[in-house]
Amino acid sequence: MTKSHICFGGIYQGKRVLVTGHTGFKGSWLCEWLLALGAEVTGYSLRPPTQPSLFEQLGLAPRIHHVEGDVRDLPAVRSAVERCKADFVFHLAAQSLVRLSYADPVETFATNVMGTVHVLEAVRLVARPCVVVAITTDKCYENREWVHSYREEDAMGGYDPYSSSKGAAELVIAAYRRSFFSGADSSVRLASARAGNVIGGGDWARDRIVPDCVRALQQTDAIPVRNKIATRPWQHVLEPLSGYLWLGACLAQSSLTRLNATPSALFTQLCSAFNFGPALSSNRTVAELVQEVIKHWPGQWEDRSDPHALHEATRLNLAVDKAHHVLGWQPVWDFAETVRQTVSWYRESGCGSAAQPTRRQIGDYIARARDARLLWTQ
Repeated sequence: MTKSHICFGGIYQGKRVLVTGHTGFKGSWLCEWLLALGAEVTGYSLRPPTQPSLFEQLGLAPRIHHVEGDVRDLPAVRSAVERCKADFVFHLAAQSLVRLSYADPVETFATNVMGTVHVLEAVRLVARPCVVVAITTDKCYENREWVHSYREEDAMGGYDPYSSSKGAAELVIAAYRRSFFSGADSSVRLASARAGNVIGGGDWARDRIVPDCVRALQQTDAIPVRNKIATRPWQHVLEPLSGYLWLGACLAQSSLTRLNATPSALFTQLCSAFNFGPALSSNRTVAELVQEVIKHWPGQWEDRSDPHALHEATRLNLAVDKAHHVLGWQPVWDFAETVRQTVSWYRESGCGSAAQPTRRQIGDYIARARDARLLWTQ
């Protein structure tokens, strides 16, 4: 980890970075990586959403500027943006569970749609030059249960409140980019990122398959599997985070030379939406994922399929050609390595301190990416 600051062209060294949703699973991993990159991190979020929580396991509160707040509160968001004076904003705050969105659709839409409006409006009102990467999801697409993968130009949609709220958030991002942050002379550079199904150590949410596996295995119970035939693009949390960080770095003017891009190409290519997903071979069923987990942590699973269950997509794949051709980004760990690293994290840390396995896995991931000579490792 001693050379981590060299990654992404060293652009985050000494920079002020605002992360919304920093107390969540992905936000905590992102904060840990940004600290290793030498960034000054401010987090704006509600309290950790789970117990245990990765945020607390990593002891992040005293190591960053930790601000408790709600993205549904525009004055509070604006105040946080003004105080931070951010060079980079990563907007991750969200209600991120499909099943919970059925139980509380109003909160889901308020957080995911208006929360995004508030973050972008705060950036607009503060009028400070910065790069903004707004995170949505692969579920933002109008899912037609296609065999082929979804591309960035496909239609937004969503069957359930969560998915449709994320599709709406993408429309918000596009509207702000076109209305307020357009043109090569804009002081704000805005892009969105859509990731596949993210797994990794430190996710303790309810109704997610890997945490469900871990809780059952810790108690030597059978793993309850709700939808064994659902196919998802499984990827380790470090995969999309490397994409977010590299996209942010490329949006910064000083990184354009690495892509042989001109200022005009910055907005036509980079200020747009990007998919970050795994290789096609990682598109596996839930049953295949569970079987891979118990290779590393022996146990049993049982089919809890319910024909009357709330609707969830059966098939969902992402095309990442654009990220590869425009950013030079590609996934690093295959399906087997992703699951191995995930299970290893849980078995080593349990519910206790997570600093050592988290930092080691970031280091392992960077080393593998360097072996592949990916642009962001330079």
